[in-house]
Amino acid sequence: MKEYKMRRGEHLDERVPDMKGKIEEYFGEVAGTDEMGGHELYVVEDPDNPVFERILAGAAKYSGKKDKLAVHFEERPAEDVIAEGKADAAAEAVSLKNDFLEEVTGRDAKSRRESMKRAVEDDAPDV
Repeated sequence: MKEYKMRRGEHLDERVPDMKGKIEEYFGEVAGTDEMGGHELYVVEDPDNPVFERILAGAAKYSGKKDKLAVHFEERPAEDVIAEGKADAAAEAVSLKNDFLEEVTGRDAKSRRESMKRAVEDDAPDV
């Protein structure tokens, strides 16, 4: 599971007041919820795109901190999808993920990558 911060000064519940609806718009019908990493996340058991096997997404809530977007994409191997003649679905899956993450967090792929890189560097032990 990965967690993504919102853009400075923005909050998840303000950007996306209907998280379930937003997930369904991008990935398909929400089948229910499941706990992952201590957070209750929406589950898409049968995503519209054949690349995805299962998707969990929702708010990671922390006491005294801003909520983060938590997502977990279970995907089939790209080679299998392409071998089935669904190369367009593989390309679409990448776009769906990036578009969803950008719309919900307000941060583009470059910004999200840099933020995760900084978080890893901050967590690195001093040698």
